[in-house]
Amino acid sequence: MKLYLCDATATEALAEDVAASLPGDVGGWTVLLNGELGAGKSTFARAFIRALGHEGAVPSPTYTLVEPYSLKRGQVYHVDLYRIAAEEELHYLGWSDLDDGLRLIEWAERAPGLSDSADLALTLRYDGEGRRAEIAAVSARAADIVAGLSANPNT
Repeated sequence: MKLYLCDATATEALAEDVAASLPGDVGGWTVLLNGELGAGKSTFARAFIRALGHEGAVPSPTYTLVEPYSLKRGQVYHVDLYRIAAEEELHYLGWSDLDDGLRLIEWAERAPGLSDSADLALTLRYDGEGRRAEIAAVSARAADIVAGLSANPNT
């Protein structure tokens, strides 16, 4: 599914739609965010986490690498792999400890093996003044979500 996002508000609306499409308990889901620096990954992540029920600031995990959120719909881990040099470094993050929640991963392309266990992949690219978003179902259970988003006239 490909979309044109004219501004940050459109990116935030997409994040809200994706969050609303997930099941009530988001535990065990993995959402990959890919794209160039400044393409809107953090904008999407902040809106997505707020749409799942977080109130307050959503800091970038660029330096902490993982920001956890305990929400009504389940545990959410906002992960930023920008500073990861090799996929093997994930075990130092306590990666296996994140299985209980939804993993929202910025710079997912730095660990290509993550796509083996992912559900959704969102890639953001520059397109003139706006952005081009591509959403792909990576797992079978995510196919219905992408189909639902494609059928939504607001998406």
